[in-house]
Amino acid sequence: MKISVSILGTELINLKSVLQSLDPQVVDYIHLDIMDGNFVPQLSFGESIANEIARATKIPLDVHLMVADPEKEVPKYFEMQPSIISFHIEATHAPLRLAQLIRSKNILAGIALSPGTPLESVEPLLEEIDLVLLMSVEPGYYGQSFLETSILRAQKRKSMIDKSTDKSTDRSTDRNTDKNIDKKNIIIEIDGGISAKNIARVKSAGVDLAVSASYCFSTPDINSNVKKLKA
Repeated sequence: MKISVSILGTELINLKSVLQSLDPQVVDYIHLDIMDGNFVPQLSFGESIANEIARATKIPLDVHLMVADPEKEVPKYFEMQPSIISFHIEATHAPLRLAQLIRSKNILAGIALSPGTPLESVEPLLEEIDLVLLMSVEPGYYGQSFLETSILRAQKRKSMIDKSTDKSTDRSTDRNTDKNIDKKNIIIEIDGGISAKNIARVKSAGVDLAVSASYCFSTPDINSNVKKLKA
């Protein structure tokens, strides 16, 4: 189980010191929740601060775009070379083309699904994406409780991917990602309300990468909290 620490859990004024405190041997990814106040009600930060974060850390970046018109927003994050860029399928009419564009930049392309979005909506895209990001809370609000239905959604999504990859050829292995993740399979990521109380069940459901904000920042020792999640 990989852990992506969402910096949504800290105040921007403390961001530099927080980034410096994170241990690259413990924290697998830094999760950037980009919210535009349009696709979701809240506003977080954009590409300028994201680029500052990229310059301040060597930990791989996991960019989650909760924005309208992702076709216009995605290219703004290419220069910082994150490991992952995920966009919401609900926000675009051209997910296939956008995923192909992301992958052409040697970045993993992820499709994010809100809790009410059918899992089947991503099925036609499986050959052109690297990751499915399942929201386990409604996107755009910090500190929500984990939706228990997300466990079943993760299990179903894992089963659907397994059936699909059994029929497909091996994927390219020259992606900008952690080599410990099997790139022949699509990564399943989950985001929202992840804590030590539910992460074991999340892992058992087939999730490869879990995003955590509130739990990771529940005490000042973020690295210790990440270790507890992994344990």
